[in-house]
Amino acid sequence: MNAPRPIEQPTKPSIESKPADVASPAPLESIETVDPYDLKRLRLDQRFAETVGVKKLLTTVPVRKPNPQDFIRVHPSADYHDAFAVLELKDDRELFLVVPAIAREIPGEYFMATIHTAISRQGNVFLWPIRMPGPDGKILEWHRSAAEAAALATRQWVRVKANQNNGAYDIFVAEAVIAEPEWPKVSFQELLRIGFRDRLVDDLDHAVLKRLRGA
Repeated sequence: MNAPRPIEQPTKPSIESKPADVASPAPLESIETVDPYDLKRLRLDQRFAETVGVKKLLTTVPVRKPNPQDFIRVHPSADYHDAFAVLELKDDRELFLVVPAIAREIPGEYFMATIHTAISRQGNVFLWPIRMPGPDGKILEWHRSAAEAAALATRQWVRVKANQNNGAYDIFVAEAVIAEPEWPKVSFQELLRIGFRDRLVDDLDHAVLKRLRGA
């Protein structure tokens, strides 16, 4: 006699689980729209130019006296001032730098001056020539007071204003605390080169000397 066959139990259908890496879609109301014109994304920081490495080129260095309404400083280093021969065309209000060899050949046409490196509160660099005593040693109050102002300006911010009645400069010291100036990383030689450009008299046939000779 054959043995009875076992009764097979019905198998339950398997439930497949979702892959773990498949995320459920986010509800529509939770998605935020980014405004491309959001001011926080567009606004430049005040120091943005510095952070991207922008460097201001020094291409102009005026040779002049300080403006009477500007507070200025004078570079304290001895490497940023020196004595030179300077020729002035008063009609054109132009100053020329004269090399010593040429200055010896044109006595009476130039004056000796100490040229200082100065800077305004706005950061504008300029060269300030101050006359030195002549061969007779005589010095005017204009020049003496200007030299005093330059010496004081190496330590603090000053304003220099002409006083016609006294024949000298009045010197005003800033009452508020002003930050120290940021001097450009340029040598005094380069400042002279930029400041005088085509106004270096190094030849007796220079156009300015021909003009003085009437040639």
